[in-house]
Amino acid sequence: MTATTAVTRHARDADLAQIVDLYNHYVRETAITFDIEPFTVETRAAWLGQFRETGPHQLLVAERGGEILGYAGTMPFRAKAAYDRSVETTIYIRDGFGGQGLGRALYEALFHALEGAPVHRLLAGMTLPNDASDALHRRMGFEPCGVFPEVGFKFGRYWDVQWYDRPLRAG
Repeated sequence: MTATTAVTRHARDADLAQIVDLYNHYVRETAITFDIEPFTVETRAAWLGQFRETGPHQLLVAERGGEILGYAGTMPFRAKAAYDRSVETTIYIRDGFGGQGLGRALYEALFHALEGAPVHRLLAGMTLPNDASDALHRRMGFEPCGVFPEVGFKFGRYWDVQWYDRPLRAG
């Protein structure tokens, strides 16, 4: 399967169970997210409610044959008005579907969806090491801008977070 066989669209309420399932793999099995406890559809509903089909905070999914294979979105970076034009990105691909162009397709669709929105800067944080995410973000124009050492504790150890940024309108 490739990204060309998946449809990229805005997330819907009906997608939430699959999004939760996809994300919970990373909660349970990896340090890619610092969430410790898996979510339920009920506990994740408010999170989904922050996204809109226009504006600075959007969530897109890659779907094929009714299966959600990944998602990418933008959320507030910080809760202060001066940060409003900077957004934090999130992107997750269903386990077993990496390396097929879904991340690139999701980010390209997200950047396109954000055109005209009051967004200047995109920020992404990732737990180290994460070679696949590092490669994706660099391919998509993100540049490393700093490491927060040992800021997360999961699975009995501390983890560093690498931060990346890029302007929405690269070039």
